[in-house]
Amino acid sequence: MTDATPTDATSTDSTPTDATSTDATRTDATPHTRRRARSNRARLLATLRVQYPDALAGRGYRLLHPETGDHYTGDRRHLVATCRSIANFALGALADGPDWCLPAAEHGLTFLREAHRSDDGGYRLVVTADGDSVDRTRSAYGHAFVLLAYARAADAGIDGAREGLDATHALIEERFRDEAGLLRSDCDAEWTELEPYRGQNANMHACEAYLAAYEATGEAAYLDRARHVARAITVDLAAETDGLLWEHYTAEWKHDFAYNADEPRHQFRPPGYQPGHHVEWAKFLALFDRYDADGPAVEGDDSGGTDGDSGGDWYERGLELFDAAVDRGWAENGFVYTHAADGSTLVADRYGWALAEGIGAAAALAERAVARGDATAAARLRRWHRRFLVRTDLFRGPAGVWYEKRPPADADGDLVAPEPPGVEPDYHPASAFFESWRSARRES
Repeated sequence: MTDATPTDATSTDSTPTDATSTDATRTDATPHTRRRARSNRARLLATLRVQYPDALAGRGYRLLHPETGDHYTGDRRHLVATCRSIANFALGALADGPDWCLPAAEHGLTFLREAHRSDDGGYRLVVTADGDSVDRTRSAYGHAFVLLAYARAADAGIDGAREGLDATHALIEERFRDEAGLLRSDCDAEWTELEPYRGQNANMHACEAYLAAYEATGEAAYLDRARHVARAITVDLAAETDGLLWEHYTAEWKHDFAYNADEPRHQFRPPGYQPGHHVEWAKFLALFDRYDADGPAVEGDDSGGTDGDSGGDWYERGLELFDAAVDRGWAENGFVYTHAADGSTLVADRYGWALAEGIGAAAALAERAVARGDATAAARLRRWHRRFLVRTDLFRGPAGVWYEKRPPADADGDLVAPEPPGVEPDYHPASAFFESWRSARRES
């Protein structure tokens, strides 16, 4: 849809720093790079200051409306929102943010354990502030975020988080990991699968959580788990769709191109290819390159799953996914929601989360380009980073919280706010600014 080399990125540049336990930070950065790092740390902390203290309820968190700043979720608490809020405040602590970051994360961990967690160790999808069940679904997607919450909290040094991380990893291994070594679908309260479905989205966030667990612990087993998921989704399965990432699969991990074909605007499982998930994966693949993980073509992967041997490495594959997203999905004020295999747009709505993921991906890949001495790629990725940052004001509401989506430029209608119970405490922007901060700090 647009040239992969942007020329209209005229905003001030900004970038990151690294504060995770497995990443050694560099101190020889140029003044320009240090300035970019400071700018993105400021963006992260500004995002958290919008949330604190208003998002903290007596028990758990309440989400804030982007237009008014009021609480809009009542007494409903969604598992994903709880976990994302914990992760957000833990990132603030990792970035040496205000003293309230750690207590704010601990506040959420207490609610996660006391209200969401069931006696069997699983986590209920929606509960009331008092901990009463509203939806007892055992969500694969939700449990990936439980793992992420504990990982970020453990990295920030919160007491008990490491034990929660280990227990959640064991639970996922027992209850969700299928014969392919990937996450199966959602289950009912008795752990019976609700449908014969497999999805890349839940597995992508499991990969994210495993990476965060590796950063927090340094344990190679977590990196191996993340790598196995990444190879299966972004290499082996993508080989059947010309390198693009399909969202939906059968229980046997066969592409299900008919899934939700009559629901093009489905909020979580639409048909078509999602540019937002391509850039999100590009960010994670950059992290594999950062941590010197075995490439996707390495033989001897005995962790289960699909066979196959693809060339290239994580950095190159990340660039491919990033370029696929901007070539097919970028539309000046954001990424289109979905497109067909030929690049034609299916749903032109622009979601804020996709723009945020583009920011994080551009930063992480630019850092890897610098590490590899690829100045041309680094400059191009920084231009995209600036271009994406310029557009963030198009999604930020008067209260400072991001809207869920905006209609395409040629369509009537206002920006769309999320609906209760809600899952987005600006986790995507916070994650993007954190990655931008730590990536910039690694550059020299």
